[in-house]
Amino acid sequence: MLLYILDLFGTAVFAISGVWLACRKDMDLFGAMVLAFVTAVGGGTIRDVLLSATPVFWIQDTLYLLVILTTTLFAILVRQWHERSKWILQVSDALGLAVFVVIGVTKSLSFGVEPMVAVMMGVLTGCGGGAIRDMLAGEIPMVLRQEIYASAAMAGGTVFILLEPLLQNINHTSIIAAAVVLILRLMAVYKGLSLPRFGLPV
Repeated sequence: MLLYILDLFGTAVFAISGVWLACRKDMDLFGAMVLAFVTAVGGGTIRDVLLSATPVFWIQDTLYLLVILTTTLFAILVRQWHERSKWILQVSDALGLAVFVVIGVTKSLSFGVEPMVAVMMGVLTGCGGGAIRDMLAGEIPMVLRQEIYASAAMAGGTVFILLEPLLQNINHTSIIAAAVVLILRLMAVYKGLSLPRFGLPV
């Protein structure tokens, strides 16, 4: 139940990030709703399709759609507070990423995929929606820049795969893996950590 509540929370946070990007790009209400939707459930949708877990999760449980719709309207109303609440969104986004990674890995394992594939599905669940959002908005996706985002997701997914056979307790493993993602992402945001660039010499 706690993981489900956190999943809905992450859905709301990711939807907000989509709305505020739409506002910065001067999109209309429909554009804001599209970016909110793809950010919140895009990664999980692709994951479910690849796993043949159909109908996908938000079709089975329409509460996700209600959360996205409500959050979209709320984010539009308070859009002028975007910069003031930026740090709150960053922390919430990191928590949402951590939860999405754990959900992606656990669901993939329940479908009998190989551990390496499960890690990839965890990264896809956490980062896929944001990548689609950025491409639709005409920006280079964050996961393709030096930001420690996808790498944090990959680290957390790997920790889950390594610890699960040792602990044999899904709850403890989930908490530790999510904590790894959360800590790495917050350190990247507040300590300015990033991956090295590999640009061509000029």
